[in-house]
Amino acid sequence: MAIEADTKDWTWVIGSACPDCGFDGAALAFRDVPAVLTDNAAAWPEQLARDDVRQRPDDHTWSPLEYGAHVRDVHRKMTERLQLVLAEDDPAFPNWDQDATAVEDRYDEQDPAVVSRELTDAARAAAAAFAAVPDDALGRTGRRSDGSVFTVATLATYSAHDPVHHLWDVRRTADRTE
Repeated sequence: MAIEADTKDWTWVIGSACPDCGFDGAALAFRDVPAVLTDNAAAWPEQLARDDVRQRPDDHTWSPLEYGAHVRDVHRKMTERLQLVLAEDDPAFPNWDQDATAVEDRYDEQDPAVVSRELTDAARAAAAAFAAVPDDALGRTGRRSDGSVFTVATLATYSAHDPVHHLWDVRRTADRTE
């Protein structure tokens, strides 16, 4: 069953605490983002080895495997966007329909061990890319087609929230099924 697309604008997490997962974008220093990404990635192999990795807890929630594949792709996408912002002046980010990607790439049919390895590699690459940004580039900007403008620093914070939130989602579903 297809999951209804998430149409919420999550950019508010850059400056506020998420009431669900507890991530506090306002308190996160840019230089702490690489550690957040790598620490989070270290928790995913356990989740992707779960017996219920392909099981959706309900008709409105992705399985741990689908979340893991999404987080992998978020790391890849944010790394691409960071590289674009560093290479061009105020670029427009190509649109990414994450829900269409989940269907087209058949997240639910992917190999959990491969997703685990790819997620870890993508998180390390994203962490390294953010760690390599010089201080004088933190204010460089890029924008989404919806008009949201990101600096390198706010892109990092936004990028860090997604995997943290989805790990919380997956752990929460484990708690509901135990």
